[in-house]
Amino acid sequence: MTERKASVTRNTLETQITVTVNLDGSGKADFNTGVPFLEHMLDQIARHGMMDIAVDAKGDLHIDAHHTVEDIGITLGQAVAKAVGDKKGILRYGHAYVPLDEALSRVVVDFSGRPGLVFQVPFTRAMIGTFDVDLFHEFFQGFINHALVTLHVDNLRGENAHHQAETVFKAFGRALRMALSADPAMAGITPSTKGVL
Repeated sequence: MTERKASVTRNTLETQITVTVNLDGSGKADFNTGVPFLEHMLDQIARHGMMDIAVDAKGDLHIDAHHTVEDIGITLGQAVAKAVGDKKGILRYGHAYVPLDEALSRVVVDFSGRPGLVFQVPFTRAMIGTFDVDLFHEFFQGFINHALVTLHVDNLRGENAHHQAETVFKAFGRALRMALSADPAMAGITPSTKGVL
């Protein structure tokens, strides 16, 4: 498999973001976003996905974190899509169940070439510290729209909202890692009867 790295910059009137990924990294993370809890979650993707992720973001945080979180999701999705390339030889599908104490989440991903999101996470509170949990949906919607993946995110149980969020992001990282892994039986082959993804 060729080197799977990419860097994408997105500049709007609301945010200026650069994301760099190495899909075959070692879990290194470097974040400067101004949104500490999101950084904690992005670290879970890097560590459990065994990919290197760097995010430098400046956004209109004087309003709120909405645009910054959504646009980081968009830019990360663009970077992953660019890095994965034609998808030949990958498993394509990935899934993971991850527990953390009382919380348990399941994430399933398909590098289908089609954006689709099912997000069933009944957070037990609206805020985790100063972070609005509604923004997680915006992050994943931005990601799937630009990575062109189908993503099912289900928190199966949980009482602590921090635990709920952390299990989601750990499972997301592990599901990505599986889907992006090489499938020896599909070496050089696109994993689709269409012949293209």
